[in-house]
Amino acid sequence: MKLSILASLGLSALALAAPTRTVEKRGTLAKRAASITDVPSTGYATENGGTTGGKGGSTTTVSSFAQFTAAVADDTARIVIVSGPITSTGNVKIGSNKSVIGKDSSAKLTGFTLTVKEKKNVIIRNLAISKVVGGDAVAIQLATNVWIDHLDLSSDRDHDKDYYDGLLDITHAGDFVTVSNTYFHDHWKCSLVGHSDNNAAEDTGHLRVTYHNNYWSNINSRGPSLRFGTGHIFNNYYENVSDGINTRDGAQVLVQNNVFVGSSKPLYSTDDGYAVANGNDFGTGSNAALAGTLTSVPYKVPTLLAASAVKAAVVGVAGNTLSF
Repeated sequence: MKLSILASLGLSALALAAPTRTVEKRGTLAKRAASITDVPSTGYATENGGTTGGKGGSTTTVSSFAQFTAAVADDTARIVIVSGPITSTGNVKIGSNKSVIGKDSSAKLTGFTLTVKEKKNVIIRNLAISKVVGGDAVAIQLATNVWIDHLDLSSDRDHDKDYYDGLLDITHAGDFVTVSNTYFHDHWKCSLVGHSDNNAAEDTGHLRVTYHNNYWSNINSRGPSLRFGTGHIFNNYYENVSDGINTRDGAQVLVQNNVFVGSSKPLYSTDDGYAVANGNDFGTGSNAALAGTLTSVPYKVPTLLAASAVKAAVVGVAGNTLSF
């Protein structure tokens, strides 16, 4: 039964389990099932009361920029399913209590920003977002409890490094954010946590972010770069990322069981940023970060994958690989 039909019958708030999708990946078969009412199972987005997005609200399907913008604008709980590609310019501002979910791999957004600003309890999943000029692909500002999952974020490196902004920037005291299963690729300055060296008064005590099971490929820098905040980065796979994790301006980062291939600076400090690192494979690079004090996190962490198992678990799985 289609989601649009369910909505007309008032049944859209049901937890609809997606059919299992079988994907061939590097000679193995990986089965993935997902539901439009999924919530994060780990990371800082599980803290501060948790992140449920539009769970419990109505479900609507959108296929145009105007429909999309209208469906996410208010703070009413709602699950918004994006069907098919949408190309536009500008900025879609997402209200509180929303789940924005790509129906399948055809949900590709080109040229415009998704912004979560001064809002809370937002889930963004299973979308490809590319070539946004004049802003970030995804911007989180003064927002709390946001789960970013199974996105494909990219631009290109054919232009100057400042032609595009970030792929995912978390700034202005954004807090309790989990970024998981996301494919970051083909970009200069990728993901920034804390926008300015001069913003300590606003950011200190906030910017708690988890990155796990993400695939970073052909990135020049900011994988991520963190100022002032607290970061937990585990089970990520980095391939041809020149400058990887940059901890700076007093940030404390726990870096566990990540793999770096072709990174000249996989983990490093600038301006007194700190890290605790264990279980990582830095490839031909090394840990050049100042020794930190963050040895544990307040949420439940799944059993960490050994570094040798990360590539198979991430490459081909991260990105907009789900169907609903």
